[in-house]
Amino acid sequence: MRNVIINADDFGLCRGVNYGILDSHRFGIVNSTTMLVNMPGTEHAVELARIHPELQVGIHLSLTCGRPVSGGVPSLVNEKGYFRYTSRIFEEKEINVNEVEMEWETQIDRFLSFGLPLSHIDSHHHVHSFRPLIPIVKRLSERYGVPVRNVFEEDVEGINLLTDQFSMDFYGEGVSVEGLKGILKSRRAGETLEIMCHPAYIDSFLKENSSYCEERLRELDVLMNVNLL
Repeated sequence: MRNVIINADDFGLCRGVNYGILDSHRFGIVNSTTMLVNMPGTEHAVELARIHPELQVGIHLSLTCGRPVSGGVPSLVNEKGYFRYTSRIFEEKEINVNEVEMEWETQIDRFLSFGLPLSHIDSHHHVHSFRPLIPIVKRLSERYGVPVRNVFEEDVEGINLLTDQFSMDFYGEGVSVEGLKGILKSRRAGETLEIMCHPAYIDSFLKENSSYCEERLRELDVLMNVNLL
């Protein structure tokens, strides 16, 4: 396992994100990404991944962005057919875990239908760490034989974790060369570390659908500074 994984989230969200991630890989230090399989930029992301097989690609499971890829999950969607949950999903009192498992399994199967190797599992807004959904993630990890992003607040017995440590500090105010170097210096000796990032070029879709835009450009600038590592 690589000691430091710098993973770009949201691959497949739109072309601006896809090109930002690819440039951060080709000309910078990003060595991994995770793909949304239910968004307008998914097919474009698949094409880029096929051209650049050295970029590790996992799946960015979604319950809070876009539409489901399976049928028969009425409890998960709003009247327009989009996922009804937001980043506030952790405040939910109840959730239909059977529908979530069916949807996430379908998302993974769709990823595999692209013919790409699946490196690992994580999720949009870290929803896989929502307590009722942890058993689902564990089963999916075992079923598909891939590790899971380590964002759990407490130890989860028997789950295959991608790294020993995980950092989400390279985000917002934490986006700087000094900030990234600080995260790298914090890695405990002998332990593996994943750093989450969101590089992108701003296109019309991103501007209309995300409140995190200008910051993605700053991330892109930092990540393409090849003198960092």
